[in-house]
Amino acid sequence: MRRVSVVGNSGSGKSTLAAALAARLGVPWLELDSVFHMQGWTPRPKEEFRAEVEKFTDADGWVVDGNYSAAQDLVWARADTVVWFDLPRHTVLRRLLPRTLRRMATGAELWNGNRESFRFLFSKDESIIRWAWTQHAVYRERYRRAAADPAYAHLTFVRIGSQRDADDLLSGL
Repeated sequence: MRRVSVVGNSGSGKSTLAAALAARLGVPWLELDSVFHMQGWTPRPKEEFRAEVEKFTDADGWVVDGNYSAAQDLVWARADTVVWFDLPRHTVLRRLLPRTLRRMATGAELWNGNRESFRFLFSKDESIIRWAWTQHAVYRERYRRAAADPAYAHLTFVRIGSQRDADDLLSGL
């Protein structure tokens, strides 16, 4: 395990585990959100986004977290392991709601000057809570199929179904 893609629903623990994995493996970590979201939540143009991801994954070892289909082919072509967070929906939402509210209340900067706003809670297009709810089954099916797809036979898929699974992965390194 030297080139790791960490995927799963928003709020599942991807970034926390990715940072810990990178530290244990002694490799750099890239949170795809930090590359994709420019100032004002403006999406980085696809070609620029892919170029940044390609540059980062050109190393011998790394951890990348995020679900961006615009770069998945680059990441997975170079990865040796996919860590897939497949936590129950209620667990994800139980983690995500307090995190989101804390970020909104404190005005914590996420990436490139961006902050979560209370107006996002009720926005059909910007609510991370709504996104996590509606995408849960989508991600589960996407990564279940990928793990069984012969096109990804070069990858070791590690399914994380609980916090204990995540803890066991880290302690096993």
